[in-house]
Amino acid sequence: MKLLASTILAALSIASARIVPITLDIVNAPGAPDGFARTLVTANGTYPGPTLTANKGDTLVVTVHNKLNDPDFRQSTSVNFDGIFFSTANSFNEGSVFVTTYPIGPGETYTYNVPLINEQTGTFWYHSQLDVQYVDGLRGALIVYDPEDPLAHLYDVDNENTIWQVGDWWHNSTLPLLAGYEATGIVPVSDSGTFNGVGRFQGGPEVPFHVVNVVAGKRYRFRIINTSARNVFTMSVDSHNLTIIETDGSATSPMTVNQLDLLAGQRHSVVLAANQPVANYWINAPFVGGDPTRNLNQNATLSRAILRYAGAPAADPTAPMSLGPAAADINITLNLVVTAGKAQWNVNNVSFLAPDVPTLMKILDGANSSADFNVTENTFILPANKIVQVIFPPSIDDEEHPFHLHGNDFWLIKSNSSEEINTANPIKRDVAGVGSTGTIVRFSTANPGPWFFHCHIFWHFHAGLATIMASGLDNIRKEVHPTPAWEKLGPAYEALPPSEQ
Repeated sequence: MKLLASTILAALSIASARIVPITLDIVNAPGAPDGFARTLVTANGTYPGPTLTANKGDTLVVTVHNKLNDPDFRQSTSVNFDGIFFSTANSFNEGSVFVTTYPIGPGETYTYNVPLINEQTGTFWYHSQLDVQYVDGLRGALIVYDPEDPLAHLYDVDNENTIWQVGDWWHNSTLPLLAGYEATGIVPVSDSGTFNGVGRFQGGPEVPFHVVNVVAGKRYRFRIINTSARNVFTMSVDSHNLTIIETDGSATSPMTVNQLDLLAGQRHSVVLAANQPVANYWINAPFVGGDPTRNLNQNATLSRAILRYAGAPAADPTAPMSLGPAAADINITLNLVVTAGKAQWNVNNVSFLAPDVPTLMKILDGANSSADFNVTENTFILPANKIVQVIFPPSIDDEEHPFHLHGNDFWLIKSNSSEEINTANPIKRDVAGVGSTGTIVRFSTANPGPWFFHCHIFWHFHAGLATIMASGLDNIRKEVHPTPAWEKLGPAYEALPPSEQ
């Protein structure tokens, strides 16, 4: 009977899976997230971009029209669905430029076919993967719901109004910021932080804080996404605790905290019980990211929102603002080193440079060993169906680096914030901090592909802090059959003049 019941449930799940069509027009649009007006790079004209939602087992069909035309910005683009697993056969739709695909040129259209595999659910996001383009605004939430969520008994409300996107924001555009970074080695310091696209900077206009509405007596699942390119946000809510139930798309044993940190690219789901007197409460989202004396617009305490109970006045809060896995088959050590001036980063003495031909294309054309890739591609060749342990020794650098693995998640064996080595019941993430005390992660190569493994501080990523974990090359050649549309991206991009690339 149990076998019959499971078979029926599986059949119902397959029958309920949907095709979810999505259109993203990538356009230059005016915006003033923190009150300072500038031109942005956006999806459908907004920052953040539209929230993409789906249910477990659905297939997203995301048609991207590149309508960028401002010569002061990169005019090509590419979209990555951060944290979403891609099968080996579908790795060409993963969106990593010059690793699994070419950029989409201006005036061009590409449709990403994104089946949600492995029963993956949780909190994700999408952003431009071209250089540091998402700093200009091309970022948004992607939520995959589970209609039969085993954690549903812990909360009452989980919808598009319970998504919190925090991010760093700059008044200048990325081309001059990037030029300044390359010339000085100093990562730009943001002007402000935003909460669901709204922020304030020191001395700027008092942009109304974002308001999160709740009803007394209900429990809310808030999905928090750090869409930054650098900043680390510390989240808390005055007079309320937060119970963590998800990290980076993986369910966790509930853990109650009064605050939590998110590195760039990290996500958490937390449950907040609206059990306090009806009033307004601060949602605190202060951040750190570089020396604030380098940008006098920055006041991290202005990064916040309002939790407003039904029946409370439309006013600011009265409180003052305040601040286990299998054993490893393969071991890899990644030493992170910065060169003089911090304009160039090395992993094991190699500063990553994007190849002229995407890694996936090289593999499909027969590349079979490290010798078939340029040294600067920093490509690790791994067999399929193995457990790989990556050791990041302690770094002398004073910044924590959020390392993100595409195409997979990993077990966090040792975090940078603890000396404990946990091989019994480690949490699973796809972004982990790497820094002064050392970090150890393990991942499986059961999903072969050329997967990026890089720092999610995109300034450092641009400066070479990246590798490619290429696993199961024979499997890739067997399973990957790109579409004609994908094959046209390369010639179209190569034919563009440099000003449009």
